[in-house]
Amino acid sequence: MAISLQCFLFLICISIFSSTMAATDPPLTLDYYKSTCPNVFDIVKKEMECHVLSDPRNAAFILRLHFHDCFVQGCDGSILLDDTIELQGEKKASTNGLNSLKGFRIIDKIKNKLESECPGIVSCADILTIAARDAVILVGGPYWHVPVGRKDSKTASYDLAMENIPSANEGLLSIIAKFLYQGLSVTDMVALSGAHTIGMARCESFRARIYGDFEATSGKNPISDSYLSELRSVCPAIIGSGDNNVTAMDNVTPNLFDNSFYHTLLRGEGLLNSDQELYSSLFGIETKSLVQKYAADPVAFFNQFSDSMVKLGNITNSDSFVNGEVRKNCRFVNT
Repeated sequence: MAISLQCFLFLICISIFSSTMAATDPPLTLDYYKSTCPNVFDIVKKEMECHVLSDPRNAAFILRLHFHDCFVQGCDGSILLDDTIELQGEKKASTNGLNSLKGFRIIDKIKNKLESECPGIVSCADILTIAARDAVILVGGPYWHVPVGRKDSKTASYDLAMENIPSANEGLLSIIAKFLYQGLSVTDMVALSGAHTIGMARCESFRARIYGDFEATSGKNPISDSYLSELRSVCPAIIGSGDNNVTAMDNVTPNLFDNSFYHTLLRGEGLLNSDQELYSSLFGIETKSLVQKYAADPVAFFNQFSDSMVKLGNITNSDSFVNGEVRKNCRFVNT
């Protein structure tokens, strides 16, 4: 089994070289806006402080938006585009939770501030990338430098959103393949999954887990039984009943960015099937070791998360640098 798994991953790695979008070395720099919009980082930071302090859940909303943006056409702001007569956006893709993505109004407000300060200069893709970093910091997470200079795409891809974004009930090998396709390693995948230490999940996303193998992975004990009963009260077994009810993915410190998520997996209490697979899958020899490492060493998790977020943000859409633009309104292509 180990040999076949290695062969499987090797073949996927080979296919990555044919991909036109990967976490390689994009034409991004830390001082891209130094002369054209020197206050961009301060403006984004100030706006994010207001929104996260008013509701800590906003941090997870923005972080999720950034991830979903970068996995489709690269980090080009395509996730922000609304549907129009001429363009089908990505927001209604089932992998995006059928309109469950939130945080768009926050990006709109930041964009309006920047358009007043330096009109037509800062791309929506850069705004989202910077905002994701600030969101993590504001709930206790690590800092990392954000290279900028992205352009906004004039297109979106509903089909790629359906294909590229991992789903809540997806198996480990399939998720690994999707990360490798983007140029992200297994280590990146486990570290970036740690973002689930903040944020909420919809009943529709964790129903199969809590009525499936949750008891098998968590073991029969009063604490786990109580937690499972609580989850089932939030999420009925009948499909269509309570689908939009939500609960925290990290039920210990849901509004704090820490390594508690990995301890949840060690207990076998991961809310999503895709998360618990990191520790419990028969194929997860490497991922299990990384879960144990980050659970034991929060500094190691923070360091790797920072590095992996830079790689994620560096997944670029080469077409956007040629045919892209700086949108005036993040929801629509310029006329």
